[in-house]
Amino acid sequence: MVAVDGPSGSGKSSVCRAAADRLRTAYLDTGAMYRAATWSCLQAGVDLTDGAAVAAHVRSVPLVMGTDPHAATTAVGDVDVTEAVRSAEVTAAVSAVASVPAVRADLVLRQRALIDAACAVPAPGRRPGVVVEGRDITTVVAPQAPVRVLLTAREDVRLARRARQDLGSADSGAVAAVRDAVVQRDLVDSRTTDFLVAADGVVTLDSSDLDFEGTVVALLGIVEHVAAVPQ
Repeated sequence: MVAVDGPSGSGKSSVCRAAADRLRTAYLDTGAMYRAATWSCLQAGVDLTDGAAVAAHVRSVPLVMGTDPHAATTAVGDVDVTEAVRSAEVTAAVSAVASVPAVRADLVLRQRALIDAACAVPAPGRRPGVVVEGRDITTVVAPQAPVRVLLTAREDVRLARRARQDLGSADSGAVAAVRDAVVQRDLVDSRTTDFLVAADGVVTLDSSDLDFEGTVVALLGIVEHVAAVPQ
């Protein structure tokens, strides 16, 4: 199992999907689970300032996560929300949902169940194992993972990546447009879990000066190194 945490714009999703594909394991985007829970709350008109109401609703949400790195889908029941959970509305609201302790406790249990399933019964053509990415994987969800990595980058690099991803440009105007959302979300989420500093035993991978392929290769190098060390 490979556990990867990191802030917004660090490249977690794309890098971890590619790593899972090359390792022939499953892939789990835990952030998409929080986004799907948020989408459902918004659809149901739940008051996001009422933590008890949010937690009660999320407990009833049937999250269905596709763990194939080629088709990492997200569904609520039989409704595919893979694209919907990336909307600006969900992005603006997800921290309010993710900061509710009871929601985190609920989703951590679901994440562990998905991890156990991927390690015990791999999909056809896949090896047992999973690359999991999020913000508290190395410290809360799977602190026992043999490979634990904090994937990070300088703030200016992360902002440029997010602007390019969301707006198709990394010019000054695009960066300014995403700055508040990225910085504010990291600030709010860091009050719940520390994903900005590597915990003991977690390897820091700074991708500031690496391109996508270089970052994937570096992550796979960490996996290979850990596998070569007698446990």
